[in-house]
Amino acid sequence: MIKVLMIEDDLELAQIITDYLSSFDIEVTNTDSPYNGLSMLSINKEFKLLILDLTLPEIDGLELLPKIREKSEIPIIISSARDDILDKVMGLERGADDYLPKPYNPRELQARIKTILKRVDLPEIKKEENTSPFTVKEEDMQISFKGISLTLTLAEYDILKLLIKRNGGVIAREDFIYASDSIEDDSSLKNIDVIVSRIRSKLSKIDSSKTYIKSVRGIGYQLV
Repeated sequence: MIKVLMIEDDLELAQIITDYLSSFDIEVTNTDSPYNGLSMLSINKEFKLLILDLTLPEIDGLELLPKIREKSEIPIIISSARDDILDKVMGLERGADDYLPKPYNPRELQARIKTILKRVDLPEIKKEENTSPFTVKEEDMQISFKGISLTLTLAEYDILKLLIKRNGGVIAREDFIYASDSIEDDSSLKNIDVIVSRIRSKLSKIDSSKTYIKSVRGIGYQLV
């Protein structure tokens, strides 16, 4: 049984989602109090994922996100009726893994939960084996590849850092734009391709035996 925490003040919706996901062996615990949810995350380490509403009593979900990230690296799906692009960008920048605008079919939520949990399993295994050739020092905004420090532009740093963080997860080109302050919101997707090409070139100068950033046709890129 997969245990999921949900912070949602629409109790009717919470019950619908709880009942639906139970048929997929997903046990949902809901609270309508953001601070209670924060405490539950600290106490119960069995939760594998968090579903977070944004418009909440006590504190806005966007303000709650950094507090959650101080305590936990749990995957987070934002479930919100707020469809402003700024809310989506801020949510992803503050640590959310996905953003699902309401209203939605619970089947889509179940599919996204399944995809995210498959993805986050991989970094844990690689971390134990310590096989990643990349080292990130966020305080210095520095990334090393196979022990060699890379000279990167801010945009290159943001894109490569996101690829490393997702560790094997496929990232859409649009998500690179949303997640980086160094890339203009109106940048074309071709600009992302150019930046990725530059990163590949810098990596190949250190190790040309393989391509570390793989193109995923029609979607974006992933680290391999």
